[in-house]
Amino acid sequence: MAELNSFVDFFRAKYGARMQKVVVDAGFTCPNRDGSKGTGGCSFCLNNAFHPNYCTPDKPIHQQIDEGIEFHRVRYRHAQRYIAYFQPYSNTYAPVERLRELYAAALSHPLIEGLVIGTRPDCIDEEKLDLLASIQDEGKIVIVEYGIESCYDRTLERIGRGHDFECARRAVEATAERGLTQCAHFIFGLPGESLSQMMDEADIINTLSLTSVKFHQLQIIKGTRMEEEYRTRRQDFHEFTLDGYLDFMAEFISRLRSDIYIDRFASEVPPRYLSPLQKGWGLIRYQELLAMLRQRMK
Repeated sequence: MAELNSFVDFFRAKYGARMQKVVVDAGFTCPNRDGSKGTGGCSFCLNNAFHPNYCTPDKPIHQQIDEGIEFHRVRYRHAQRYIAYFQPYSNTYAPVERLRELYAAALSHPLIEGLVIGTRPDCIDEEKLDLLASIQDEGKIVIVEYGIESCYDRTLERIGRGHDFECARRAVEATAERGLTQCAHFIFGLPGESLSQMMDEADIINTLSLTSVKFHQLQIIKGTRMEEEYRTRRQDFHEFTLDGYLDFMAEFISRLRSDIYIDRFASEVPPRYLSPLQKGWGLIRYQELLAMLRQRMK
């Protein structure tokens, strides 16, 4: 029987408890928004759809953490240990001294035990990795999350990522060399990719020195370039039904290396952000989807 190695289990085994992420918005941008590589961001992206309302860059980091912990204490009553999740945009896209200042502000909060840093493969370098490694050497938890999205260069170009897959591979390997825990994001259902091509990505992911992965089904967000592409070239998209996605993920996960943990296998986006053009699965919470997947894998 294929098994799903949950990233929650990784935390419990390594740190003795579940670690709850508290999202922090430190006011970063990314290179395909500020004009250095492009403007408007990736074609699928509207960042507000992917992070909670309590974190906004006009609030001090400590205030965001306090409000985030209160939010999670209501929603997840068993949460006792917390890590600051620098999530919106590219959270290594600044000079090292600025990064050091922002990370230190989060780590100075008495209830924060570490950092999760969401970023792009083209926004990391040796100096930034050395900074993250030094924080880990001080006994703090450090996890680097890379948005990779696809293993295929033609897809990365089509969605406007601004980097190729080899860039992602270099970033992952350089991060692994420093002993840092790392996660990578991938999206299934991007335009131009067939079901068999998506399944073949399992073999490519197995060649990367990753600790964990996050998989998302493509959800079309209002007002994005992807919405317009979906409107005019819908035939280029493989659309997953719920049952189809569960079947796909059960097979995909069974092909992954046994030491790769699954952080997420599906995304949740508030309904107000979703395009009316796409027929979704309804309001199914992630824990319900996870139970369905586990049953499917049996």
